[in-house]
Amino acid sequence: MSTSLARGAGRAALVAALWQAPAAAQTSLTIYSDGRVQVRRTLPAAVPAGASTHRLSLGALDPASLFALDSGVAVMGASYDESVDEENTMRRAVGLTLRFVPGTYTKEIPDTVSALVLGVNPERFRLSDGQVVFQRPGTALYPAELVLVEPALSLVIRAQAARPALRLGYFTTGASWQASYSVVLGKPGARVTGQASIPSVTVRAPDAEVQLLAGQVGRAAAFSDKRISAGLQPVGMFRSLEADAPATEESVGEAHLYTIPGRISLAPGVTSAVALFEPATAAWDKGYAVRGQIPYYGMLPQFGNEETSVPVGVWYTLTRRAGTPFGDLPLPGGVYRLYEPDGAGRLQLIGEAAAGHTAPGREVRLSAGSAFDLTAKRVQTSYATRRDSIRTIATADYRVTLTSAKDSVSIVEVVEERYGEWSVVSSSAPADKVSSTRTRFRLRIPARGEVVLTYRVRVVW
Repeated sequence: MSTSLARGAGRAALVAALWQAPAAAQTSLTIYSDGRVQVRRTLPAAVPAGASTHRLSLGALDPASLFALDSGVAVMGASYDESVDEENTMRRAVGLTLRFVPGTYTKEIPDTVSALVLGVNPERFRLSDGQVVFQRPGTALYPAELVLVEPALSLVIRAQAARPALRLGYFTTGASWQASYSVVLGKPGARVTGQASIPSVTVRAPDAEVQLLAGQVGRAAAFSDKRISAGLQPVGMFRSLEADAPATEESVGEAHLYTIPGRISLAPGVTSAVALFEPATAAWDKGYAVRGQIPYYGMLPQFGNEETSVPVGVWYTLTRRAGTPFGDLPLPGGVYRLYEPDGAGRLQLIGEAAAGHTAPGREVRLSAGSAFDLTAKRVQTSYATRRDSIRTIATADYRVTLTSAKDSVSIVEVVEERYGEWSVVSSSAPADKVSSTRTRFRLRIPARGEVVLTYRVRVVW
């Protein structure tokens, strides 16, 4: 299909101009984690003063996002043809005579027939004997000048003064990025490294300046690259970029921008990686938590009388004090992998967790799975309800039994969360009301010991 913002050049001239793209261009990219790519290109195409038309091959792009990077230059109109498929190639062939291969042979040489393309939707062809058919008489052989290898763009530019190059900006899709972190736990602190992985599905940008933007940037409408929607995926090649320094970071608007030093090349199917910051050291702490049984919304149900085993979650917290190199870093959301050395010093993966964007000075809290040597069992020991006008008031008693097979003392939090009106009426251990929806109990479990927590809740719905 063709998107037209202004009347452009004729069809044949536009197709032929595809091969007249500049041989070299300077490219700068800003890649967003949601798949948007902002492109800034300097094309070695002379721009005369006044109005001029330029025919370019820039690949897939959103034609509505085109703008000139120079204040003295304006984009007055554009004609963008992205019809690289066979259906639209046949559409361009209307009025032309094509050769077809019907699949028969004469003396082991494939036969060909000629037919005039009368129209499409439905397709209609006039054979050499004058008859008209509604099916293709074979496999079409298209002249090379009819086939678009890449989408073609025709621009109408108005410049206040002549310029030696054309500088354009626009948006496309086909590349994204994600942060990943490695956390090696040790004494006295954890060693933290971070890198950005940049998978490219369709973007090809040799020797480009690349920036990565972290943050939730509003999006009015999504531009669709047909090559992606058609199922083109990366082939899985990975390339680690060798840079003298990690990316530099700065604030832009309400987001954070990382500039990769030097220039890199992006290619479809290739994932590149670059360090986000210098390796850092952070204080860390490990904790355990048992989630509650009270549903966050709705009624409080009555549960069975049998004790049920519940997992004891393991949490790691990285401290990031303001004024320290690691604490002053904004950390883009991504995947954290936690490692701990075994007795021989070999690093072992002990947990993997995802975390959102973390502002400078804020700690990072990571879930690393469930504890092996700490077990918990829970049972609802009583349940009662009564009506109060249109409301229902329920009370329930719970017992949580925590057992440790460890050789050291463990601190375990039992956490209940509930929206709306509710409270802990009584408990065998102090109840810490963290917020209007969250209450926790901090329990000290002795080495190879057991602790029993009982509490009563009142819930209104």
